[in-house]
Amino acid sequence: MNRRNSVFVLTCLAFGYAFLYVPIVSMVVFSFNASKLVTVWDAANSPTLRWFYALLGDDEILGAAWTSLKVALTNATGAVILGLLAGYGLARFPKFRGRVSLAAMTTAPLVMPEVITGLSLLLMFVALEQGIGWPAGRGVGTMIMAHMTFSMAYVTVVVQSRLATFDLSLEEAAMDLGARPLKVFFVITLPIILPAILSGWLLAFTLSWDDLVISSFTSGPGSNTLPMVVYSKVRLGVSPEVNALATLTITAVTIIVVGASLWMARAKRIADAH
Repeated sequence: MNRRNSVFVLTCLAFGYAFLYVPIVSMVVFSFNASKLVTVWDAANSPTLRWFYALLGDDEILGAAWTSLKVALTNATGAVILGLLAGYGLARFPKFRGRVSLAAMTTAPLVMPEVITGLSLLLMFVALEQGIGWPAGRGVGTMIMAHMTFSMAYVTVVVQSRLATFDLSLEEAAMDLGARPLKVFFVITLPIILPAILSGWLLAFTLSWDDLVISSFTSGPGSNTLPMVVYSKVRLGVSPEVNALATLTITAVTIIVVGASLWMARAKRIADAH
């Protein structure tokens, strides 16, 4: 690569990173601003932790965060179970009746607009309530079921892709030694595809945590999630508390990503050593 191409690539890379991260950095900086106006820096009284203390005393945001956490944790766990079963079936049983229908139904939420998904789920919940009396209204339960509908599709794709490259000779060797299929799955298959399962769980958790459209359709009174509360606050003008909340979220994500990277690097060194 000649010098001119190198300068062009570096320039594009710099502009790309600036486009992505400068707004985030500015939001973090203004979360320590003493002024109520998020675009005006109060040099006399800044930096300050005023808005972080105000955030910790905001019952609406804390309640919404707790609701989002419950929904995301339950959804991620349920989506992993359903996605693992679907991905395993699609990868290991290529010729069973209904395979095409199952593949289409599990992957349709990947390309379906969220507005259509949310509206269809809302109509389904209303029809079920009128027909059999369940679910009795909309709330956390309906949001969890709605989130599982689209989250399990991502888990299915991740698990199926991992199983597509799985070395079947490992399972065959275990069965030749007398291991039953169920034991082979838990002792051989599951540990090997565990990184893909964890990736699917984290993906499902993230998708559920920051979902707004589907949650708006399937939520009920008293079951607002954090994105819904933030969106309602932003519509009236960006509050410094929202900046503080974003800073805490970015900090938590950064710690998790760095910790996971260090853990993976350590695991790789241990594996290379052996």
